[in-house]
Amino acid sequence: MLAGAKHLLTPHSHDSADKTDRALETSDRGMRVLAVSFAALMVTAVVQAVIVAFSGSVALLGDTLHNFADALTAIPLAIAFSLGRRSATRRFTYGYGRAEDLAGIVIVLLIAVSAGLAGYEAVRRLVDPQEVRALGWVAAAGFVGFLGNELVARYRIRVGREIGSAALVADGLHARTDGFTSLAVLLSAGGTAIGLPLADPIVGLLITVAICFVLRDAAREIYQRLMDAVDPHLVEQAEEVLAAVPGVRRVEAVRMRWIGHTMRAEVDILVGHRLSLVQAHAVTVEAEHRLIHAMPRLTAATVHADPDGPAGTDHHAPLVTHR
Repeated sequence: MLAGAKHLLTPHSHDSADKTDRALETSDRGMRVLAVSFAALMVTAVVQAVIVAFSGSVALLGDTLHNFADALTAIPLAIAFSLGRRSATRRFTYGYGRAEDLAGIVIVLLIAVSAGLAGYEAVRRLVDPQEVRALGWVAAAGFVGFLGNELVARYRIRVGREIGSAALVADGLHARTDGFTSLAVLLSAGGTAIGLPLADPIVGLLITVAICFVLRDAAREIYQRLMDAVDPHLVEQAEEVLAAVPGVRRVEAVRMRWIGHTMRAEVDILVGHRLSLVQAHAVTVEAEHRLIHAMPRLTAATVHADPDGPAGTDHHAPLVTHR
């Protein structure tokens, strides 16, 4: 097996120190996003909670609970980003980047709890309707919820895409959905104002359904990460890059996985059997080099070179019984 190594003759660096610096930089940016979004959403939720207390709107209550849950998702993500800064050890040889996936599980649970509480309160108000007061304030709180969530969503999505954090992007999309559910509170206030007392709990149920859709998408995203799923387009892109490397006769296999907001790859390529060890090694180094440049979130690739040979030759015959 020939693994791509650090190359010293290029004017730029891909060594471990350089990669660590970039990882720390992206984690720092992620932490700043989380701090700002946590503060913004907590202020939004507290304002809404005060209005819930004197208005009695169950629709606004559901939106407030969801905004509190969204704000709290910053805590497990912050812990994950902090853990991700640690260096790899002999036990955790790939580092701690997968802590982001564990944080995703906590986020899914928080969303599920907010959906359960919102649904319970909505059903309770359907069975036992209560007067909703201060409709103007309820409508204003819904608009504040939309504005706060949309600003946070844009910030999270933009930085998440720049640093390659799927968890942060997913959290931003979650916040954007929260913003639209906040607008539903306006429907509740409007319906109640024109004499439809059940408008408030019905909108509360609709908000619960919207939260459940967010829950489904978030759970699917985390499941795919835990199962090492990647976008097939990334695999195709890697195959095209490898096929264009001088000396590569065929791309045998490409395996990729996300580790936090960075990627690693393991690839098998076919090279000429007449190449010397040094020449074959140079091909693997060039293959890793091109992959890292073509795929910004890829931080390392292990390249295995197989020699070609006469038809029917199996250079891995001793391993057949172990597969």
